[in-house]
Amino acid sequence: MNNVIIIRYGEIFLKGKNRDYFESLLIKNIKVALEDYDYKFVRTQGRYFIEDFSEDDGYEIMEHLKCVFGIYSLSYATKVPTNFEGDFKEVKESLKTLAKEINEENTILNPTFRVTVKRADKRIPMKSYEIAGELAGVILATVRFKVSLEKHDYEFMVDMRENGYSYVYSKVFMGAGGLPVGCSGKGMMLLSGGIDSPVAGYMMAKRGMKLFAVHFASPPYTSDKAKEKVIELKEIMEKYAGKIKLYVVPFTDIQMEIHKSCPSEFMITIMRRYMMRIATILAAKEDCKSIVTGESLGQVASQTVESMTCTGATTDLPIFRPLIGFDKEDIMTLAKKIGTFETSILPYEDCCTVFLPKSPAIKPRLAVVEKAEQAMWEVGEELMKKAIENVEII
Repeated sequence: MNNVIIIRYGEIFLKGKNRDYFESLLIKNIKVALEDYDYKFVRTQGRYFIEDFSEDDGYEIMEHLKCVFGIYSLSYATKVPTNFEGDFKEVKESLKTLAKEINEENTILNPTFRVTVKRADKRIPMKSYEIAGELAGVILATVRFKVSLEKHDYEFMVDMRENGYSYVYSKVFMGAGGLPVGCSGKGMMLLSGGIDSPVAGYMMAKRGMKLFAVHFASPPYTSDKAKEKVIELKEIMEKYAGKIKLYVVPFTDIQMEIHKSCPSEFMITIMRRYMMRIATILAAKEDCKSIVTGESLGQVASQTVESMTCTGATTDLPIFRPLIGFDKEDIMTLAKKIGTFETSILPYEDCCTVFLPKSPAIKPRLAVVEKAEQAMWEVGEELMKKAIENVEII
């Protein structure tokens, strides 16, 4: 008997003639996630299997796989020969062992169970329910559980595959779902260091987008700790999104010029417009076809319909705002789930908190903002070029 991990994928089933492309990306991402482990990868129809790994690595491998987008669910199973001509002898022995293990940990009074059999190997003459009935008899003879097909405390599952092997298990763990990263193009993510932007990036990666990131730093007003915080967020996101190339843009001079030359009520709007311009230029370097932000409608002054219209007017790229209809509680819940929340709330300020006006414009008009911006246009162009020339790549 060998312990294996069963991997099941979800949406890929719906991809028809393009399914091979999506599967090849998913397999590549699985192998990247497990690059630090020794194992054997086996592919059958509708299933992948991780085999021949060290038992000490089993838990860590499962945890890595739970973060790979495109995986629907996982199970830790025992692989045995089906041996249907030999009365499923090995399958029954495996079920006995599993039933005893569950019984030792059981704290439920009068526990109930059912057996579910998936018979992908059509050489087996018996029907799935007939096999399940025979295997249930083995469990009844081993432990004092009762059968209940509808409501049950435990489910023993046997997956009889076309390769002549059966996989015996009792638990199914949910994966990250979504689509394999890389199947939906590339996006340049504005990564501020707050709660919202990592969650937005996570959601776009879940839809298969390969992410790059840009962070705007304003030393000495923002510290090295703030940059380290963003790098840590990037590394947490990489568990789900794969490697993320981060551009750190020195933004102080641009902010100083905005503060000096532009009306204070438009400072945030004009600052965001310069961020969008720089993000667009960096996106072109990486062949990114979109920009990703963590904006949520109405959350702050720069996230009203009018403000987003003004900032979006500076780029021809589509701007994806996956959190647009979320409230703060929704975002915080997801941030905690993916592990970015505790880092995001560290008290190191980002550039958006520098030179904040007392009364920012909530509903700026594009024509008025463009006119206000003209006061620094020539200087702004030079400062923007200088910032891009001095960008730090991580």
